[in-house]
Amino acid sequence: MEGGFGLDSGGSGGGKLDPGFIMEQVKVQIAVANAQELLRRMTDKCFRKCIGKPGGSLDNSEQKCIATCMDRYMDAWNTVSRACNSRLQRERANNT
Repeated sequence: MEGGFGLDSGGSGGGKLDPGFIMEQVKVQIAVANAQELLRRMTDKCFRKCIGKPGGSLDNSEQKCIATCMDRYMDAWNTVSRACNSRLQRERANNT
C-alpha cells in the first residue's frame, strides 16, 4: 500500500520510495506547469493584441479578436508540439 509521497508503507520495506510513482507525479506536475504557462502566454499576447482600452466589458470586435487570437495561438502551439514530438521520435529511432 502506497503512502502520500510514493512511500511503500507495506510490511517489509518500511518507507521505501517508489520511483515509478514519483516519476508519474513529476510528469503530471510538468504537464500542469506547461498548461499554465501556455495559458499565461496566450492570455498575455491576445490581451495586448486585442484590447485597446481595458474596461468593464468586451465589445463584439474584442470578443472576436480574442477568440481568433486564441484559436490561432493554439493551432500554432499544436503544430510546433507535433513537429517537436516527431523530431524527438526520429532522433530516438536513429539512436537505437
